[in-house]
Amino acid sequence: MLLVLTAALAIVVQDHAALRSAPRANATELSTLWQGDLVELRGERAGYLKVYNYRRERGGYLRRESVRSVGFTAAEAPELLAVLRFLRDTPGAEALGISYGAAYLKAVPAQQLSAEPFEAIGRMAERLADQASGGSARAAVAAHLEVVEQFGVHMHSFERNGRIQVCYDGELYRQLLRLRGAPAEARASAALGLTRPDCIDPALGPLARRALDDVRRELLESVDLRDVSAQTRSRVHARRAAVWATVAYEEARVGQSATASARRALDELLAVRADELGEDRRAEYIDAGVRVGVIRFAALDPAPLAGGFTLTTARGAPGQTCIMLAARTAPGAVLVRRCTYGIVWLASAQVTAQGRALVLAVQPLESWRELWVFHPGADGWTIDVLSPGSDEPEEGYVEFAGFAPATGRLLVAREVQEHGRFSRRFEELRLSDLALVKQASTPELLADFGRWQDIAWRRDTLALR
Repeated sequence: MLLVLTAALAIVVQDHAALRSAPRANATELSTLWQGDLVELRGERAGYLKVYNYRRERGGYLRRESVRSVGFTAAEAPELLAVLRFLRDTPGAEALGISYGAAYLKAVPAQQLSAEPFEAIGRMAERLADQASGGSARAAVAAHLEVVEQFGVHMHSFERNGRIQVCYDGELYRQLLRLRGAPAEARASAALGLTRPDCIDPALGPLARRALDDVRRELLESVDLRDVSAQTRSRVHARRAAVWATVAYEEARVGQSATASARRALDELLAVRADELGEDRRAEYIDAGVRVGVIRFAALDPAPLAGGFTLTTARGAPGQTCIMLAARTAPGAVLVRRCTYGIVWLASAQVTAQGRALVLAVQPLESWRELWVFHPGADGWTIDVLSPGSDEPEEGYVEFAGFAPATGRLLVAREVQEHGRFSRRFEELRLSDLALVKQASTPELLADFGRWQDIAWRRDTLALR
């Protein structure tokens, strides 16, 4: 809940506002106040206001121009709302906007309360959290986080891939969703704010994570897309795609069929209109595309393996799946065997031309899928693992795209997020040792892709979206 405000208050509108011991510019600076800070007005002298700041528990003098007095009557509510609307989309003014939002919620009569202030405060809280997560060099960010805390705008933080992620806890969004008659656009905005994948603590246990994803799915399903903007509609479809991809992974991980959830994820991704998202939101579509790309084999039914091989699985140690490759003519003689804690997607198994290798997709993490390459060597068959990236896993996949028998090259496609940036590339690898021969940002730039890319890959892949 937002802090209950009282009368005779003013809002600090400048950063680095010096709270001084006397109404003079050379008086001792007792504390530094920031935009959005609340002070109680106790008098005026020589161009200074005598104030008391409850957050710092300190009184002193502030220059008149550094604060704006606010009232909390119904008559003053429209003026407060006008300022809130102005600050809502102003980067760097989040703490000030949240302060005015709290003042408006105090002033507006209950019967006139709408979803607008809740959405505006939630949006500014998200933006402030993003600034803190981005390692902003602005010293004011940490101070602004302290300022908004006094209004009940809480953040939570955790470590992700070596950096601190700060997220808004979403309480104002939840209040918005409980309002009767809230516009569909506002409800969609709240649902998007409450279902951000980057605001899920990676240390969350499997049961708690699955329960959270059920809540995320229900929130997004409750959004009526008929009365929202084109951009919001595509954002919701992209978020639904990402959540359904996660649900599919969780179902497969516990041995349930993930086919329906994976197909739903694909349908939602296909409903996104990327040109409607704009540059600022395009990353959401790319993120959803990678997450659905990771899980896409769950939507396919395993087909009989072509060539002279059989591929079977068996349980290994608790939680493990063991994979065995054998010749069809001698199924009891295993050519190679390997166990994994990841999900083995048998629908991805494919023998390359002339039976020189076999490829298989294995998913060890929710948004991370590897490519296992079975191929013969000097000492018999072996399994090499291709990872989407070389750094710490964030999200990504690598998949078989074809085989060029004339050059003995394996064609693969990769999509990966590393250090917060997405990349997509197409590669030609030497089959004997999987060394990189050529790579490009599009398959058209590689000659072997033009001639030898796999037809089924081109039909089903999301790397060409």
